[in-house]
Amino acid sequence: MVREIIETALLALIIFVAVRAVVLNFKVDGVSMNPSFDNGEMLLVNRNAYRSINGWTFVDWLPFVGDHADADAWITFGKPQRGDVIVFTPPPPGEDKPYIKRVIGLPGDTVEIHDEGVYVNGVRLDEPYLEGRTSNCRYSDPQYCGTKVVVPENSVFVMGDNRNNSEDSRKFGPVSINRIIGKAWVTYWPTSDIGVVPHWDYPDVPEPTGE
Repeated sequence: MVREIIETALLALIIFVAVRAVVLNFKVDGVSMNPSFDNGEMLLVNRNAYRSINGWTFVDWLPFVGDHADADAWITFGKPQRGDVIVFTPPPPGEDKPYIKRVIGLPGDTVEIHDEGVYVNGVRLDEPYLEGRTSNCRYSDPQYCGTKVVVPENSVFVMGDNRNNSEDSRKFGPVSINRIIGKAWVTYWPTSDIGVVPHWDYPDVPEPTGE
C-alpha cells in the first residue's frame, strides 16, 4: 500500500515536471493586448515553440560516444514568425514580470510606423485584429518609432495590439530572441474564451533585401 502511494506520488511529480517544462500558465496583466486579450485572461504558453537543442545531448551520455559539446548539431523546433503572439522577458529595467506582445518584425526586417500604420519592408500591414485602432509614436522613443528600424540579428520587433496603450519595441527597441519565454497557445479562462490562440500572418510582406 505504501509502495503504491509512493509510486503514484512519484509518477504525479514526473508528469507535473514534464508538463511544466513544456507549458507555462500566464495571466494577462493590463490592457496592452486589447482587443485580442483582456486583462485577467489566462493562457497556456508553449515554452518549446522556439527552442533549439544540440542533438548530441541525446547520446553523449553513452560511454562509447565522445563529448560533442561543441559540435554543430542543433535541432530547432521553430522560429518566431510575424504575427505570433509571444510571452517574453522585457529588456531592463522592466524585467520584473513577463510581457505579452505580437511579433511584427523579424531579423533583417525594416519596420516603420507612420500615417497611423505599421510598415514592414515597405508594405503596410493588414491588421484586422486591431479592430480599427491606429498605430502611432506617442510616448515612444524616436530612435525606434517614426523612423526606419532594421531589426538586428537574433531579435524581433514586438508591439501590443492596443497601440495607444502599450509599452513595446516602440519604447525599448527590438527584443532578443533568447528573451522569449514561449508562444501563446491556448486560452483557458474565462471559459467563454476557451480555445486555441489565433496567430496572424502577413503574406504580402516581402522578405528583407539586406540592403
